Amino acid sequence: MNVYLELFLVFLKIGAVSFGGGYGMISLLSQEVTSRGWLTDDALWNYIAIAESTPGPIAVNIATFIGSAQGGFWGSLLATTGIVLPAFCIILIIATVFKNFSKNKYVKAAFTGITPVIWGLIISTGLLLVVKCLYANYNDFEVKGDFNWRALIILTIVIAVTVCYRLMRRKSMPPIAVILISAAAGMVYFIP
Repeated sequence: MNVYLELFLVFLKIGAVSFGGGYGMISLLSQEVTSRGWLTDDALWNYIAIAESTPGPIAVNIATFIGSAQGGFWGSLLATTGIVLPAFCIILIIATVFKNFSKNKYVKAAFTGITPVIWGLIISTGLLLVVKCLYANYNDFEVKGDFNWRALIILTIVIAVTVCYRLMRRKSMPPIAVILISAAAGMVYFIP
C-alpha cells in the first residue's frame, strides 16, 4: 500500500475510534505505529513527550510528527487530516442537531458509559509515562535496566514547585512555566 494512503487511513481510523482526546488515543496509536514498524516504542514515547511540550492538541501534533517522519510534508499533511477529519465531521453533525441530540436518553447513557473508560485510558497512559520516565528500558510490562534516579528527582522538584506555587498564589502554575522548569532541571541533570 502507498505510504501516504496508509498514513491517512491509519490516522483516520485512530481519529474515528478514539474518545477522550489525545491522551485517550495513545494506546491505540502505540499499537498501530509500532506494529507497522514506523517507530520503535522508545521513539514513539519521545514523540509523545515532544507533542505534549509543543503548542496545539497532542493528537494533531503526534500525527504531524509521525506523518513527517514517514512521508515528509505530504505524509504529515495526510496523517494530520486523517486524525482530524472524523472529529470535525462528528462535531459538525452534532452541532447541527445538538439540542435534540443531548436530551436523548440513549446518548446520555452512552456518554455515561464512555466516561469511566476514558478516565481509565488517560490514567493508564499517565502511569505508563511515569514508569517509562523512571525506567528507560521499560517495555511491555518488563523492566530492564536501572532505576532513573535523576528523572525521579526532576519529577519531585517539578511537583514541589507546582504545589508551592499553588499554595502561595492560590492558583495553578501556568503550564509553560512547568515545561520550562522541567526543561531547565533536565539540562542541569542530564547535560554532562
